[in-house]
Amino acid sequence: MTDQLLSPKQVHAEYGIAPQTLANYRWQGIGPAYVKTNPSKYGRVKYRRSAIEAWLNAQTVQPGGAAA
Repeated sequence: MTDQLLSPKQVHAEYGIAPQTLANYRWQGIGPAYVKTNPSKYGRVKYRRSAIEAWLNAQTVQPGGAAA
């Protein structure tokens, strides 16, 4: 089974992360890994479902951990 590619709008619909937030994360280099269909600034951005889920898992904070 292949890993589904999602547009930023699809990520928003399924995971609740706004497209502008994803764009900000890409610019800052802190968000989930993404695929760009063209190396120019006009290339479409897609996210592998597995990359979104792995990134979300990495953001999970366990209760009772070190104080923030």
